[in-house]
Amino acid sequence: MKTFTLPGTDLTVPNVVLGLMRIQEKTDEEVRDLVRTARDAGISFFDHADVYGSALHGCEKRFAEAMRLTSSEREQMVLQTKAGIVREGPYFDFSYEHIIESVNGSLAALGTDYIDILLLHRPDALVEPDEVARAFDELSASGKVRSFGVSNHTPGQIELLRKSVSQPLVANQLQLSVTHAPLVAQGVAANMQGLDQSISRDSGTLDYCRLNDITVQAWSPFQAGFFNGVFLGSPDYPELNAVIDRLAKKYDVPAIAVATAWITRHPAQMQVVLGTTSPERVAGAALGSDLPLTRAEWYEMFRTAGYTVP
Repeated sequence: MKTFTLPGTDLTVPNVVLGLMRIQEKTDEEVRDLVRTARDAGISFFDHADVYGSALHGCEKRFAEAMRLTSSEREQMVLQTKAGIVREGPYFDFSYEHIIESVNGSLAALGTDYIDILLLHRPDALVEPDEVARAFDELSASGKVRSFGVSNHTPGQIELLRKSVSQPLVANQLQLSVTHAPLVAQGVAANMQGLDQSISRDSGTLDYCRLNDITVQAWSPFQAGFFNGVFLGSPDYPELNAVIDRLAKKYDVPAIAVATAWITRHPAQMQVVLGTTSPERVAGAALGSDLPLTRAEWYEMFRTAGYTVP
């Protein structure tokens, strides 16, 4: 498993992360088996959010109940969670009160004294950066949160936060897969007249994150689009899957490892956030951590996913 020092922190992290948004109905043994498989593969980074689960903090609590971590076991893990979405309304809330309440709830649910990384979930159009800064300062000073970041944020939204927030924003969790790649597609086809792909929609988010030492965490790495099914084995992507299968055979890995490698091969040093609850798929995806795809192979996957390579 490839690891690196997460910029803005002293954390050594793997480039594959296990997301735990779907564990609410899993038994203790199923959760432990999933986490054990991840740890055996070198994954020590676990991603949560306060809204994951059938009830608020549901998956965080399920994780803690199943794992019953000792203090030494907790220290060997990086636990990340998110705040800011309010499912029952008002939908998004980055107020001081909500951030503090959410973090305290996550700490109680996870059964831990600290969160390694807190991300602001989806952007709040009514954000008051000074309120965010006040919350972050309090959480940092108390030791409840050690590092901070965002999710699904544009460069402008991050800059607005940075105007007030004193802590480095170390991560931006964004949807990215070979078939859902506006982060890279626009840059490849920049300035191509009449090509839909060349229309700027992501405001240079990937380059901005690289320039500012903000690690991109790729969520839904195997989804064809926005929660509409995976592309692996899908009849909608026959040419792409033929390429993936050929590369899987070449590198002697499962197809899911090749899909993972398309992201980890990028020089931005991104993290891939797995959402599966299948131990077999976790182990398979982890094999893509440091798979040495060539430039030609990377671009071939990109092209057969439906993007234009001029």
